Amino acid sequence: MTQEIFHEEDEAQRRPKPRRRGRKAVFIIMASMVVLVGGALIAALMYLNSLGDAYDDQVQTFEPEETFPEEAERPPKDEDDESLNILLLGADSGGGSGEEEELPMVPGGARSDTMMLVHIPGDRDSMQVMSIMRDTWVPIPGHGEAKVNAALTLGGIPLTVETVESLIDVRIDHVASIDLAGFQGLVDAMDGVAVNSPEAFQSTGGYSFSEGEQHLDSEQAMAFVRERQAFGDGDYSRVRNQQVFIRGVLDGVLSPSTLSNPARVHDMVDTFAPYMVVDHELDSGTVGSLGWELRNVDDGGIDMFTMPNLGLGTSADGQSIVVHDAEAAAEIGDALRNDEFQEYVQSR
Repeated sequence: MTQEIFHEEDEAQRRPKPRRRGRKAVFIIMASMVVLVGGALIAALMYLNSLGDAYDDQVQTFEPEETFPEEAERPPKDEDDESLNILLLGADSGGGSGEEEELPMVPGGARSDTMMLVHIPGDRDSMQVMSIMRDTWVPIPGHGEAKVNAALTLGGIPLTVETVESLIDVRIDHVASIDLAGFQGLVDAMDGVAVNSPEAFQSTGGYSFSEGEQHLDSEQAMAFVRERQAFGDGDYSRVRNQQVFIRGVLDGVLSPSTLSNPARVHDMVDTFAPYMVVDHELDSGTVGSLGWELRNVDDGGIDMFTMPNLGLGTSADGQSIVVHDAEAAAEIGDALRNDEFQEYVQSR
């Protein structure tokens, strides 16, 4: 963001200066304002540079050839389409699916417990977050049918991207993998998170959660998002709780008390970034510019939902699966390509 500001100033200096008196008066007024707020502006720019440095120094990056599939295998994107689709993959080094839940025919067991598609419309006035159930039984290009999260083991990030792109026939612009341990540190930096639990339950680790709003520390929060055995519908409730948790984090991060505290914001970035792996284009400049474009989006402008499916079922080899809804996926693809995803989500 800072680089763009300086670039615009350099461009302004190179342009011929008009001699109209009105324009000259504007420059005099602007110069007077700079004298008044110059110190604060410099401090803000230094702070933004510091945040960018903290992000770039800490975040890990996927190699370009290890991020996206071959171009010939990918859906095209209209040159005029300014929307963005970001695939978020949630790993969990401290729990989640657990090492005992190995998938048949999938070596190594490297899978993503959480998969979300974040859509940012071209007008940057809102954001839609769609969870994809990890057990959704889908075609994995080149490997037949399997649970969608098996793509990570079978072909890494490129195959995971190709699998999601083939489901909805829409191009993924960016990829980010986030370990839940990063969220735990983020919750610590926020001094806890408020969540609105849809129901009361007790986790396998012994934590009790009541229905409604409650304040959780980082250990309670991780138990909240990892639990699935306490629910009759298993992953459906866990995905729902993940969405509730992320909304609570967003509420905390976007609160005036957080945004007005530079030390806390810096601590959050410094704590969270080491647990992220992103594509090579998702650097601090891109993130900063995107943050500025989305500056007017508050919690009310963020819609979260789960990709429609046809319920639970059993695969031919006896696995418990979530049945993919191809018709709903086609509707989602149409809405995304036409940049009408917000309307689609809110009409459900």
